[in-house]
Amino acid sequence: MTAAEALVETVDSVEVPEDLDSSSSSFEEFLVAVRRHLHQNPELGLHEFKTSRFIREVLERHGLEVHGPLARTGLYVDILGDLPGPLLAYRADIDALPIHDAKTVEYRSQNDGVAHLCGHDAHTTIAIATALLLNEHRHEMRGGVRVFFQPNEEGIPSGSPLMIRDGVMEGVSEVFASHVDPTVTVGRFGLITGAATASADRFRVVISAASTGHSARPHQSVDTVWVANQIMSTIYQVVGRRTDARNGTVIAICRLRAGDAYNVIPQEVEFGGTFRCTVHTDRALVRDLITDTARRVADQFGAAVQVDFDHGSPPVVNNGKLVERMRQAVHTLYGEEAVFDIPAPSMGAEDFAHYLDHAPGMLLRVGTASGPQTSHVLHDSCFDIDERAIGMAARLLTRMMVDALAA
Repeated sequence: MTAAEALVETVDSVEVPEDLDSSSSSFEEFLVAVRRHLHQNPELGLHEFKTSRFIREVLERHGLEVHGPLARTGLYVDILGDLPGPLLAYRADIDALPIHDAKTVEYRSQNDGVAHLCGHDAHTTIAIATALLLNEHRHEMRGGVRVFFQPNEEGIPSGSPLMIRDGVMEGVSEVFASHVDPTVTVGRFGLITGAATASADRFRVVISAASTGHSARPHQSVDTVWVANQIMSTIYQVVGRRTDARNGTVIAICRLRAGDAYNVIPQEVEFGGTFRCTVHTDRALVRDLITDTARRVADQFGAAVQVDFDHGSPPVVNNGKLVERMRQAVHTLYGEEAVFDIPAPSMGAEDFAHYLDHAPGMLLRVGTASGPQTSHVLHDSCFDIDERAIGMAARLLTRMMVDALAA
């Protein structure tokens, strides 16, 4: 029997709490075991086959009907009340990152070069726990909740449009997600109305000339390196002057490829990076500014230019009504002091945003820090969490949704 099969076997003996104000030791121990199993066995986006199978087996063992696959490795379960009503949804991402796990804990990644360093193992465990808790409380609900597990949040093209294409949002009236936050103490939950994260789009600019040139005679050729430098500098300037500073827009050029010799002006130079916006209209504006600037500067100095974009996730914009509903649930379960009001949006991106084109929703921040070991930033090779946050988040989400669907 494999470790995964043995863990699935324990589902029968887990005491799922009936009272959301408290938990049971067997439930908490089960959640820790699930999270550590996922942490030890990470898989990259759209290749989460073992992860998906494990999720399915745990939920089916509990008696839930699992639907899928969607988007290759995605799944969902519907927990329905006794009476008709709206369908809410909760989404978890299940993919890992192509980074080495540098921790020395016993549950460190066993898949070399792949690791859960953005908390998706915790997100998946929170979703499993929420599904089990909701199933215990389904008779209190008018309507239901769809808990779904999405692949490839980290990649482009990301998994959320694929899940939407395959029908996961059909009939959904509100959608929720959570993300672990190592800057917030365990037991606290971060809330923000409006923009919660930024968009993230990639750009690539290629400057080319008819031939290479000699460094002693740049006047006889097109100096592609100098042209690229002028374009890069101008892009930084024009974006800073043409976008409203209050909106939150940031551009970063992160890669540059030019020649190999010290005395040869290369025929081609390529650079690229990302730009991030918290306002939808700024995305189109920045795309136009990059394109127009590159073409104008290249034309001025006789170079050819090509500009390409990979369109990533839009900004996550939290619905104010749903944020206040979540706030009330935090107050009910954990007290007013458990709310952390986030002062400004994250300039990171989250592909949960695509679901908000189909239903109002919100992204919850889950505090996971309790000391140096659990305070490493997301994507750090030593990232880890205080696992008490998992059960607390699941009980909060269940409380909020059961109250919203009270029969």
